[in-house]
Amino acid sequence: MNGIQIGYARVSTADQDLTSQRDGLLRLGVLDSNIYVDHGLTGTNRARPGLREALAAVREGDTLVVTKLDRLARSVKDARDIADELTTKGVALSLGGSRYDPTDPVGRLLFNVLAMVAEFERDLISMRTKEGMAVARAKGHLKGKQPKMSTTQRKRMFDVQDRGEYTQTEIAELFSVSRATVYRELQRRRAAFRAASDAHIF
Repeated sequence: MNGIQIGYARVSTADQDLTSQRDGLLRLGVLDSNIYVDHGLTGTNRARPGLREALAAVREGDTLVVTKLDRLARSVKDARDIADELTTKGVALSLGGSRYDPTDPVGRLLFNVLAMVAEFERDLISMRTKEGMAVARAKGHLKGKQPKMSTTQRKRMFDVQDRGEYTQTEIAELFSVSRATVYRELQRRRAAFRAASDAHIF
């Protein structure tokens, strides 16, 4: 085989492990130093640093290796775009050891089927996630984004702020929140004061 093999691996969430994909790429003959990875990024996101580096690393005559097509892309369009980019550069694509040949009608058909399956699986996961969230919300287990500060904490923070003894940074440290949270709460209070004043005018 001419050129070198460049491997690419990806997992969608931070708690997933790349070990099995790395081992698979090593078994396919990819050197560990030639493996590029993305951790915690979905296949629908084309702005992946590891993928960008892998595509930049391959040269004419090289082969980009992935264990499965869904590691490379999760939509038919993205899969085709990446495959076309590789073909234009004269780079081969290996899917789990099977070389994708864009000039072979059967190879193109199989590639499109695999891409459609990957897209279907992505849509299925998305649908199940939404259904699960809807059930959890209905049962009261999902209450949406919770406020950073309780009503009592907010009142105490306003009291401290009004006394003028501390800076916003110091207040943030006192209440164990970010400075942005302090600023946001103060902005909300000012907006509420302005709205109340305007209401009294009319």
